[in-house]
Amino acid sequence: MLFQRVVIVAFFILVQAFLLVAMIWKFNDYFVYFYAICTVLSIVVVLYIINSRSNPGYKIAWIVPILLVPIFGGLFYLMFGGNRLGKRERRKMAVVAERTRAVSQDDCPVLDKLCELNPEAGNQSRYINDWAGYPPYQHTQTEFLPMGEVKFQRLAKELNKAEHYIFLEYFIIQEGKMWNTILDILVEKVKQGVDVRVIYDDMGCITTLPYKYDKKLESLGIRCKVFSPFIPVLSSRLNNRDHRKIAVIDGHTAFTGGINLADEYINAYPKHGHWKDCGIMLKGDAVWSFTVAFLSMWDYLCGLPENDYSRYRPTVHQAARPENDGFVQPFSDSPLDGEAVGETVYLNLINKAKQYLYISTPYLIIDNEMVTALSIAAKAGVDVRITTPHVADKWFVHAVTRAYYEQLLEAGVKIYEYTPGFIHAKTFVVDDEYAVVGSINLDYRSLYLHFECAAWLYGTQSVLAARDDYQKTLEFCHQITLKECRQVKWYRRIGRAILRAFAPLM
Repeated sequence: MLFQRVVIVAFFILVQAFLLVAMIWKFNDYFVYFYAICTVLSIVVVLYIINSRSNPGYKIAWIVPILLVPIFGGLFYLMFGGNRLGKRERRKMAVVAERTRAVSQDDCPVLDKLCELNPEAGNQSRYINDWAGYPPYQHTQTEFLPMGEVKFQRLAKELNKAEHYIFLEYFIIQEGKMWNTILDILVEKVKQGVDVRVIYDDMGCITTLPYKYDKKLESLGIRCKVFSPFIPVLSSRLNNRDHRKIAVIDGHTAFTGGINLADEYINAYPKHGHWKDCGIMLKGDAVWSFTVAFLSMWDYLCGLPENDYSRYRPTVHQAARPENDGFVQPFSDSPLDGEAVGETVYLNLINKAKQYLYISTPYLIIDNEMVTALSIAAKAGVDVRITTPHVADKWFVHAVTRAYYEQLLEAGVKIYEYTPGFIHAKTFVVDDEYAVVGSINLDYRSLYLHFECAAWLYGTQSVLAARDDYQKTLEFCHQITLKECRQVKWYRRIGRAILRAFAPLM
């Protein structure tokens, strides 16, 4: 069934492409007029792109092919260039976002306390509070999960304890050891009267789940919604995906990070060598933000808002609050609000670093602002280190990642490749004080087009755990040198340069 769905989808897309070419061919007799119309359209599109608020790199990546091939460029941008859902979807999401902000910010005395304790940390937290709508919390215990296998073990254990509700939202779910184990627990919990809900992204699961898998889950008593069901139509709707990884149990425990519910994430089989990933488990007040984030997405997909979010608050199902372990601020990033929250959080951390900055990312496909910030930090004496995969999951994306090495190395940034395989972790660790663990990659899609989430941490024990894991991981990495970059064959350098120019479209 998986194979059939992929084939059917590919077939319909090819048919549409053929019809488009046939239509253009049909207009061959009127080529002069057709060419003139397409050229005018391309000029209008270029003017629109120039005056839009998109990232400059994204603009250039579209303007170049449009000017090179004006007869097709304007049409292609109209079909594929948008980074927004339709107007109807945006209106729905705006309503949900306003309600989410109102519910998640009922009261926020912790922010004032943080600002008084450390104004620099308070400034970072205030940005997330004001522009993402998620406040900071105390009374939250955090545990850094250094591998997918550890996350799987912890998640299964907590799911077995569920008494009231389980919310799961993932980009990828795949049948196998990990998901089948979790599914067995979910089915058992449904029989016990637990409210179990699942959200998955249809594009993320197009090759990992059977068609209409949501109907199977519904038949098992699990409420399920599919984000942006994939329709084989040439459209920019393909751009916006739900890339978040969220699990919430009874309002008192939550998980996030880079780990999806599929076997490669727990090294049940070597898809790209050894898979290095990480996550974080929260217990306490901060879980409320992930609860609200899930319910807001559920409301958007259902079209009908929950009557009362308050019945899911952690205090309802939890007698004792954990002791303080620093400050925890979960947040979600939406491509619909025009605010690149994920990138700004990362930039704030880079600019605040004084001693060291440790970054793990599977994709190093960054804009000029990020390159400049990393370079300035390194030039100022900050120990900036970035780990990336040695084994690629997508060769062309990996080529673009390597295209950034030389410029960063020249500025003093240290770059390491994880030689045992693929590193999928998305973490920032700064000065033994700050960390971010979440789903946000350092590429244009994560930063501008996808729904993402993460946890911002200040002064927690998990910050030190993330630091220790990073340093341990370096033992399995190869440090890239400037000499290696300059010895790359000329044709590879040209290929990487071309791919880098179109990196925002990947």
